[in-house]
Amino acid sequence: MGTKVITAEDVRKVAHLARLAIEESEIAALTAQLDSILDYVNQLSELEVSTVAPTTRAIEVSNVTRPDTLSTDANREDLLAIAPDREDDFFRVPKII
Repeated sequence: MGTKVITAEDVRKVAHLARLAIEESEIAALTAQLDSILDYVNQLSELEVSTVAPTTRAIEVSNVTRPDTLSTDANREDLLAIAPDREDDFFRVPKII
């Protein structure tokens, strides 16, 4: 591990900002854990990645949706007939606000 970056006061401040209630007995362990995390991030920042191609995903993915095609399978009356609740030519839904 490198030099200490996080202090006990830093841990208290972060806990306060995150609205976390931490015990005084937890401060030392959290300080060490956060310091270890930052040390690891510093190690990552030293990696040579200029020859690595930028990626957004580890594996290639493609869109798996079906094509959007116009169809006349259902009409308004058929859909309204199976609706749990309707009013005239409209679906009636519970008020949410």
